[in-house]
Amino acid sequence: MAKQFDKKELKKKSENLSDWYTDVILKATLADYGPVKGTMVIRPYGYALWEKVQEIFNGMIRPAGVENAYFPLFIPYSLLEKEKEHVKGFSPELAIVTIGGGETLKDPLVVRPTSETIMYEMYKKWIHSWRDLPMLINQWNNVVRWEKRTYLFLRTTEFLWQEGHTVHETEREAVDIVMKALDWYRQVYEDYYAIPCVLGRKSESEKFAGAKATFAIEALMPDGKALQAGTSHNLGQNFSKVFDIQFQSREGKMEFAWQTSWGLSTRSLGGLFLVHGDDSGLVLPPKIAPIQVVLMPIMRKENDSALLSAYCGEIKEALNNGGVRSKLDDRTETSVGRRFNEWEVKGVPVRFEIGQKEFDDRSVTIARRDTGEKITVKRENMLVTVEKILKDIQTNLFAKAKKFLDENTRDAQNYQEFKNIMATDRGFIRAFWCEDAACEDAIKKETKATTRCLPLHAKEEQGKCVYCGKPATHRWIFAQAY
Repeated sequence: MAKQFDKKELKKKSENLSDWYTDVILKATLADYGPVKGTMVIRPYGYALWEKVQEIFNGMIRPAGVENAYFPLFIPYSLLEKEKEHVKGFSPELAIVTIGGGETLKDPLVVRPTSETIMYEMYKKWIHSWRDLPMLINQWNNVVRWEKRTYLFLRTTEFLWQEGHTVHETEREAVDIVMKALDWYRQVYEDYYAIPCVLGRKSESEKFAGAKATFAIEALMPDGKALQAGTSHNLGQNFSKVFDIQFQSREGKMEFAWQTSWGLSTRSLGGLFLVHGDDSGLVLPPKIAPIQVVLMPIMRKENDSALLSAYCGEIKEALNNGGVRSKLDDRTETSVGRRFNEWEVKGVPVRFEIGQKEFDDRSVTIARRDTGEKITVKRENMLVTVEKILKDIQTNLFAKAKKFLDENTRDAQNYQEFKNIMATDRGFIRAFWCEDAACEDAIKKETKATTRCLPLHAKEEQGKCVYCGKPATHRWIFAQAY
């Protein structure tokens, strides 16, 4: 007989975040370790979250004219080599196939680390005139980057993501889509994950290999480390010149196209789990939760089951008709206490407890996952009450995360302050930086903090670099990153 789940076995987030994180992912049946080192198997409950992300994101990009497509997993190494900065940036992480069908390949194949090169080889064939533009394509796929240190969801050798790749007549159009994609990511995190973010431009050393400029959203995790939550790149004409993506302009001249790429991956789910979980397990924001309400019939006598089941079925139907994602857990082989524990660990926002008393009173007892509060309401008030509770949970989780972000974003006036913060609470540090790569590199080596971004609309100020003391005009965000 399979061992039943016992919440007492779950490690505590308050004692060791890292141990809790791995433990809760396994016990909540989100994912498991794959047979190949550094890979993971995403289980149905975890994949349901990713499907929800796909649904949300597709709903954002389609009105903007972006279409989904699919490109091959294998990329000829010769294509990757065309953009020297690009291949240099990915070289340490490449998985390369040298034998196929029992024969040594003349041109080795790279297992897709990202799709710029394979897609742009095709774009060259498809784009001839300004009438072919803009080309707005996104794909949902897997990529492989050979990581030395892996961490479920946050950093795995193979992961899932979406990657958008667009082509435009003008740089202005390209920049518009770069910023639009960045705001789509902000919406995913803030409106659905309930995680506040800082939006900004990456430094030259931190930007995407081959890009003209990279923009990112950065989120702060409970251990004071930053998570690069999504990136959007202005590729300029760097790739179009390498791959000869030219079009005849409206004036009849041949011009190189302007391009963008942008991506959000399953690592975002890792951030979701870290930010909102507690000692009892996950706490999922209602907007992203695959199951928003779990219905728990509490049977006292066997002869009560038929009527109680019918009552629970009626409530479930009302929830579904009202657009609330629900699940009926009417298992009898597992005790009520263990079932409560299982759904707490899975982070379902709301639990309905329905026993003989609720049946007799035509009521339902509602328990909130985020606060543990319980209320009993009449059946006719059930739907409007739970809708209000779900909205309140979503708002409450965001407010809690925003408070943490604000309290853990600090100004460092000098390098000693900077080092003290990094040696204690970490978090986001605002500090002047002269934008010299040598200072950036030295700070990273001495404190593990990297430039996360220059916030959008950061005001120009007169200051001194936190490291070297030279004149600086902007306060950048620094943090230790995952």
